[in-house]
Amino acid sequence: MRANRLRLAFFALALSVAPAFAASDVTVEVKNESEPVLCAEKDNVTIKAISPEVRRFQIEAAHPAYIAGLMRDNWDADWTACDMAGDPVFAAVTPPRRVTFYESIEYWLVGYTFPTFWRPSETTFKVGDRVEKGLHLVQLWKLGKDRSHELLVVYPQDGYWRARPMPPAPLAATAYGSSFLVGPIVQDGARPVVNIREIEFDPKTVSFKMSFKDGSSGTLRLDNVDENRMVLDVVLDRPVGGGNAFVALRSMYVTEFNNDVARIAIREPGAKGWREEPLMPFAGGKATDIWMGRTTHSRHNTSSPDMVFRNFSRDPNPPARAEKK
Repeated sequence: MRANRLRLAFFALALSVAPAFAASDVTVEVKNESEPVLCAEKDNVTIKAISPEVRRFQIEAAHPAYIAGLMRDNWDADWTACDMAGDPVFAAVTPPRRVTFYESIEYWLVGYTFPTFWRPSETTFKVGDRVEKGLHLVQLWKLGKDRSHELLVVYPQDGYWRARPMPPAPLAATAYGSSFLVGPIVQDGARPVVNIREIEFDPKTVSFKMSFKDGSSGTLRLDNVDENRMVLDVVLDRPVGGGNAFVALRSMYVTEFNNDVARIAIREPGAKGWREEPLMPFAGGKATDIWMGRTTHSRHNTSSPDMVFRNFSRDPNPPARAEKK
């Protein structure tokens, strides 16, 4: 009982110090499509949020509760019990290369093309008048107190994003962990994806406008980032219907000591407290807030952030910030 209270306190504290915005006005369906695996490099965790109403929401990446006491970090790949022989392989349309799209004193944007990728390279990436085709990875970097840090990455060809806050002192860097998908999510074989026609980066607002292949669009904007958390504000031009998810977490769980995410907590409408439990057997539910993370160390991506989906709203306009007392 005491251990459960401590675990609940960890993520409750993380949420309580988050930036203050208006609460969710929409309840979403939370669906767990996770499956057990032995390979630590396979995304077997899938948590989806579904609603025919949501136009705006926020995604938060926050350092795990134990980050201050972390003495050793590990983000090496673990290919034990992994067999990727059946994965699709498509050759790049251009030779492997590195492209710097944009650079200022505070931010810069870098893109990469790999020799192969698991999907055809059809998505274009745009910054101002510059358009690049076939990029497999785009990174957003930010200047910190004494060095630059990679904060956010997107794989344009399948719509996967990863986020992490600035590293807290004395850590020089922290690991990425879970990925997330934003927009009309569909299946491509065994994997959920978002089919994006074009992504346009706006340096003035530090935002990414996504034009999806189904004709809809959405914008992901960096709202805030510091040494505690990153907050991303997402706006969709129309709700995602047809029973499809509009946001999803993709991650990895092999065991309690080898995972990128191990627990989930949801804030159910009308409930007096949070419902918190191990992620893999989680049966789903209705929620206004969804937290997914860890409360104990893992040997895999030990410092990777917890993820929160919250502030689901029908209103596409910016939520009103609560006044600080």
